[in-house]
Amino acid sequence: MKPYLQATKTIDHDHPSIQSLAKRLAQGKESDEAIAKACFMFVRDEIRHSGDHKDPITTIKASEVLKERTGWCYAKSHLLAALLRANGIPAGLAYQRLSCSEYEEGVYCLHGLNWVYLKAYG
Repeated sequence: MKPYLQATKTIDHDHPSIQSLAKRLAQGKESDEAIAKACFMFVRDEIRHSGDHKDPITTIKASEVLKERTGWCYAKSHLLAALLRANGIPAGLAYQRLSCSEYEEGVYCLHGLNWVYLKAYG
């Protein structure tokens, strides 16, 4: 699990703003499940999806996503991974190729999401 706890150029959980938020989200929570849920809810509810809100900025690094409060799905997953890793919860990234045929026939897009290691579930 060690690689899934490390800071990277994109998942920069060693950034002071990430560290501060991660600590605040974990405060008073005893289980990794409760911490993971708080982190997920924050990213889901407090970070705009760039496409849905037509935000002109594209963020990549977790700290940028937090600063700008916007990101595409993959950028939001970078922030979630950073918050989880900052709290000692192993987290990684996964991607799906999705059909976007509702917009145009034969068009595909990439969707970013997370996997999370929770002690009770593996």
